[in-house]
Amino acid sequence: MKKLFAILAVMGVLSFGMTQTTMAQDAAAPAQSEQVAPAVEEGGMHKELKTKFIEGDAGFMSLVAVALVLGLAFCIERIIYLSLAEVDTKKLMGKVEAALEKGDVEGAKTICRNTRGPVASICYQGLMRVDEGLDVVERSVVSFGGVQAGYLEKGCSWITLFIAMAPSLGFLGTVIGMVMAFDNIQRAGDISPTVVAGGMKVALITTIFGLIVALILQVFYNYILSKIEAITSQMEDSSITLLDMIMKYNLKYKK
Repeated sequence: MKKLFAILAVMGVLSFGMTQTTMAQDAAAPAQSEQVAPAVEEGGMHKELKTKFIEGDAGFMSLVAVALVLGLAFCIERIIYLSLAEVDTKKLMGKVEAALEKGDVEGAKTICRNTRGPVASICYQGLMRVDEGLDVVERSVVSFGGVQAGYLEKGCSWITLFIAMAPSLGFLGTVIGMVMAFDNIQRAGDISPTVVAGGMKVALITTIFGLIVALILQVFYNYILSKIEAITSQMEDSSITLLDMIMKYNLKYKK
């Protein structure tokens, strides 16, 4: 209960101090407007972020920055991999179908082998077992499709880890900032905005940066998930199309 009263007292003093400061700034604004404007123009957004980063306690802000860098590294790696995995499936399946209609299974295999991406790999695995029956081909396609889906999702768990870590580190910095504020109050024996402002500032800045990092990584993660879903859908459609092609091939050339 005493802690609750202490927190309320701190917030009340801070509110009063902020009100007084705002009034003083409003009174001095006309005299300082010409001096402030050039200073604001000289500093850019990156300079402001750098200043806030330094003010937010280097230890915790460095951990948040590391989470951002590593998370972005995994995101970029996944985006590059998924972009390379995307192919024109309609064009690929059209070439495979044309080769199978001519009875040229080896030609269809060559087309798949020379095409990158999981769709071509699945088709190649199915064509390798075209002489073993449709059931064997289906099992092979399904099994290899699961393997390719695992490759597509590789590394996504690390991205979710950094998404969860960033705000957690920010909240940890918030708690430590509050502890610093109360330590300052205890040492000074006085509750005033000057005494607690440093700890409160660290608490708020670390929380803000942690949430910003989480939001940035979440946007990239959702984009990656959308690409994985699109490629997975192409894999499923192509697998069904391949089975239909093999069935027609068997009916035409293996009576």
